[in-house]
Parts: sequence; C-alpha cells; structure tokens
Amino acid sequence: MSVQADTVRLVEEHVAIEPPDGVAVWDIDPYGDEVLADLPAYYGELRARGGFVYLSRYAMLACGRYRETKEVFSDWQRFVSSRGVGLTDFKLQKPWRPPSIILEVDPPYHARTRTVMTRVMSPRAVAELKQAFQAAADTLVDRLLSKGTFDAVPDLAEAYPTAVFPQAVGLTEIDTRRLIDYGAMVFNALGPDNALRRKAMARGPDVVPWIMEQCKRERLAPQGFGADIYAAADQGEITSDEAGMLVRSLLSAGVDTTVTGLGSAIWCFAGNPAEFDRLKANPRLALPAFEEALRLTSPVHSFCRTANQATEVNGTPIPQDAKILCVLGAANLDPDQWPQPDRFDITRRPIGHLAFGVGIHNCVGQNVARAEADALLTAIARKVDAIEFAGAAVWRPGHAIHALDSLPVTFRAR
Repeated sequence: MSVQADTVRLVEEHVAIEPPDGVAVWDIDPYGDEVLADLPAYYGELRARGGFVYLSRYAMLACGRYRETKEVFSDWQRFVSSRGVGLTDFKLQKPWRPPSIILEVDPPYHARTRTVMTRVMSPRAVAELKQAFQAAADTLVDRLLSKGTFDAVPDLAEAYPTAVFPQAVGLTEIDTRRLIDYGAMVFNALGPDNALRRKAMARGPDVVPWIMEQCKRERLAPQGFGADIYAAADQGEITSDEAGMLVRSLLSAGVDTTVTGLGSAIWCFAGNPAEFDRLKANPRLALPAFEEALRLTSPVHSFCRTANQATEVNGTPIPQDAKILCVLGAANLDPDQWPQPDRFDITRRPIGHLAFGVGIHNCVGQNVARAEADALLTAIARKVDAIEFAGAAVWRPGHAIHALDSLPVTFRAR
C-alpha cells in the first residue's frame, strides 16, 4: 500500500487537522522502523523543530520539549485521555478492547476508580511487600552470579517483575510469556495498523482469554491487590465488572513498564561503570539511580492526548479535536530542563521527569515499580562487583515502549 493510501486510512482513526500557523510541518513516521531504531536522534530533531510539529502523515501534532509536553500531558481538562492515549479517537472508532477505566477515562469517572487503586497500592500496602521483594531479589542475583554471563532481559528484567508482581496481585497461575506478550499487545495497539502492531495483536487469541481468566475473583488469592480491589466492589465503590477491569490494567501497565525500566537500568550501569561504583559505595542510591535510568531511557516513550477544546500552549494555537503525540522520551532529554541530559548521573535526582507521567493520570503503580527496583538494585549493589557487556545490546521497536530485546552481560562477584 502506498504512503498516500496509508495516510488516508490512518487519519480516519482521529480528526485530521490542518497545521496551525507557525508550526513546522514534518514528513516523518514516528512509528516507522528507522525512527524506532534510533529514538534519541528523533527526539533531538523533534525538539529542534519547535514546541510543536505537525506530522503530515497523520494530520496531527507532536511535542517533545519539556515545557509543552508537561503542560499537554498534565492538563486533563483541555487535553483528555478519555478519547484514547493512542492514535485512535474513541469518539470516532471503537477500541480493540474496552478502554482502561483508569488510564483512558477522565473525571469524574476517573476519580472513583483512581481512589480505589491509590488506596490498594498505597505506600503502606507496598511497604508490606518489601521483605518478600528483597528476598526474591537476593535469590535471583545469587543465581545470576552463579551463571556469570546471561541475557539480562529474560533472565533478570523479565524474570524478577513477573515473579514478584503477579504474586502481589494475587495471581495463582503465572505465565511469564503471556504476561510480557499482553503488555506488548496493549502498548503496540496505540500505534497505526502496521506490521509491528499486527505482529503484537496476532498473539491475542492465545493471550487475551488467559489474561481475562486470571482477572476473575475466583482465580485470585484471598490476599493481594486483586482481592483488595474486589473488596472495594463489595463496599459498593465500584462494580464487580469494574474490579475485573482494574485487575486487568495491573497486568498490562504493571508488568511491561517495570520490565523495561529494570533492563534499562542494567544497560545504564554496564555502560557507566563509575556510576556503578557509586552505587556499590552507597546502596541507598538504588532508588535515585532507577529514577535517573527512567529519565534517560523513558520506558514509555510516547502517549497521545486529544484537545477537547480550541486552546493554545506557549503561544501555539491548538485546534479542537487535535490528536497530540506527547513524546515523553524527548522531553526527558530536553537540555533546557536537564543539564547534560545524555549523561547518566545517579546523584542527579531528576525530580519532575515524565517517565511515570504527570498529573491525575500519573502511574498509579509507581510505588510498586520503585519498590521492585529498589530491592533488585540494592541486591546487585551489595553482591555484584562489576557489570560488563557480554555482547551488543539490542533494542526492541515499540509504538509506545522503549525496551531492550536482548542485553548480554556478565556479573562479577564481589
């Protein structure tokens, strides 16, 4: 199919707008293989072209500077999530699955579901998991040290979250491959109907029924996040169907992003041995190091918002109904916000990074992700003397996720 025919078909998924006055027009496909293979170069060019650019192939806007991206991403009244956080405008097209009732809704509905999830995954609730998370991390690091050389994606980044998080949710059956594949489906579905999306969605007949089955109350353990969500349904705060959908949200957003963040952290340390020496000298830097790795690599590189009204941002007119691609990865590397943004510095403490989102739609499970990372990186700091590349890192193209596909490394014991 020609590019022109593709464009006509794609913009039917959302309202096609004309380029606003003063906004640069860019004929680039942000979902193309070449772009996804070299995201930092794309980020830099996007920022250089202005606060917003007009993506002619999709008749939509994109932003990658920190100031504009944060404003669009955080203002839920002007830039809504309820019309979809991908290319598809839910006012025009039916999504492939029922929308997330926490990520793809706005107030007042969002306040009801968010209240339940915030309580279920509160700092106190997560603190109760600390001992189990640390024990699992210590065991895994000991096992990896005995291997010496391994692929940090399946053996560490995937292995750890899929061991501890589904158990915290209360899953009684854990299938690592299906959990990972479901996340890939959810996030790649946010892009256009290209080969990458079709490949991910082809796993649906196997993965989706299994996921839906695990979300049922009778399949969950009597203790865990899932049971607590269903308890909220018993109290009349949400319906039983909504409880199942919230558990489903945990199994998509709660696994893939943490897997990606942990893999990226190991990549950062392997490439910056002096920063790993800092971590070894002070393991309490584990959490700041994770935050810096998130800023530098942005596991979620892009999400969309839809302009619910005609408005303006930093002097740029935004038409009503415009889809806006918020390129979080570019904003997190904006030199106007972060001195030496390409440098991995675990003492930076990058408060305000957008890797967990911002505003009312920020990641509801970020407390859990931080607890997992803190436990794992602390175990590594205490037990591992050096992290060395044992082969080339391979990044996996994704419409919304910037993830490693393979990361051969060697752990040297202390």
